[in-house]
Amino acid sequence: MATTHLWHNARLATLADDTGWGLVEHGALLVQDDRLLWVGALDDMPAALRAQAGAQHDLGGALVTPGLVDCHTHLVYGGQRAGEFEMRLQGLDYAEIARSGGGIRSTVAATRACGDAELLAGARRRAQVLMAEGVTTLEIKSGYGLSLLDESRCLSIARQLGAELPLTVRTTYLGAHAIPPEFDGRADDYITAVCAWMPALHAAGLVDAVDAFCENIGFSPAQTRRVFVAARALGLPVKLHAEQLSDQDGAALAAEFGALSCDHLEYLSDAGVDAMRVAGTVAVLLPGAYYFLRETQLPPVAELRAQQVPIALASDHNPGSSPGLSLLLMANMACTLFRMTPLEAVLGITAHGARALGLTDRGRLVAGLRADFAVWDLEHPNELAYWFGHNPCRRVVAGGIERTA
Repeated sequence: MATTHLWHNARLATLADDTGWGLVEHGALLVQDDRLLWVGALDDMPAALRAQAGAQHDLGGALVTPGLVDCHTHLVYGGQRAGEFEMRLQGLDYAEIARSGGGIRSTVAATRACGDAELLAGARRRAQVLMAEGVTTLEIKSGYGLSLLDESRCLSIARQLGAELPLTVRTTYLGAHAIPPEFDGRADDYITAVCAWMPALHAAGLVDAVDAFCENIGFSPAQTRRVFVAARALGLPVKLHAEQLSDQDGAALAAEFGALSCDHLEYLSDAGVDAMRVAGTVAVLLPGAYYFLRETQLPPVAELRAQQVPIALASDHNPGSSPGLSLLLMANMACTLFRMTPLEAVLGITAHGARALGLTDRGRLVAGLRADFAVWDLEHPNELAYWFGHNPCRRVVAGGIERTA
């Protein structure tokens, strides 16, 4: 027997398309099981549909938006790197810290030293902070294990979070994140290992997509191509950490493989923008990392906008370059630092974030889509990118079910 709920007396920001907020006054959402059966003004709802409603929920005129989507996180890890934050403030840059044995490698050591229960508990706490602010879908990358055993552990923990929490979790295999100590000086051999581990991880049901760090302190385009070829052989979509610190032509390479997204993109060229446009690849901007690393090279927002490349935003939560846990703060940073509009920013953490994960069933309040939505103590959706430092989220419904504390 289908369960139908009516949520009414709301101001809806449907984001039904990219042209505006899609505001609906005196709005209502008719939810059947985990889907939106009807969306619009309550007075416009057909009587036959309204008669199907079981439980009714008066939202008191509150603002309702789609549930938020955090499409780029590194949520499973051990330890923290506050010491490196201090080192950067004393003059060392991100690349210098990485070359001296810090950076990703220090988190790899801490992660390998953690037991599964400790890793799960830490990731759960972080996920719950994001969830409290309206996040209903998030991606979790591996990349802090860098061995078959430890990459498997991290991906398994990400899967467990999705099973235990009222949250959709998409997993991304990022074995090509850094070179572990046991492969020092043997980057090509390590890429061979990353590709060799992929089938087993995929067969275990742990991988939704494959990513790589294509950068002068990461992996070359040729090495990245090998990872993408292995992913393609398994039918797995790809994503890429691209053009964060330099232009490696990674975005064009990723677009060649039909990448879901390219992420960071501060040094993205016009040719890279064009390649992404042709491929339909989403640009994921990460203002938290830009801010935390005190970068000065802005991503080419105007060019992405002009070429109609969809722009998503994400927290990039990780212990080294973006330890923030507020997707709303990222929306504010995108407006203040990148000069995005509030509408662009909110689309970036809803519809475009979902698209960056290959999910077309969420991110908008449209009949037939998944019933993921957030209720806000706000008057207008532009306030989602305006306020920061507090959480205005009042209630969250994920898959048609209201979350409880």
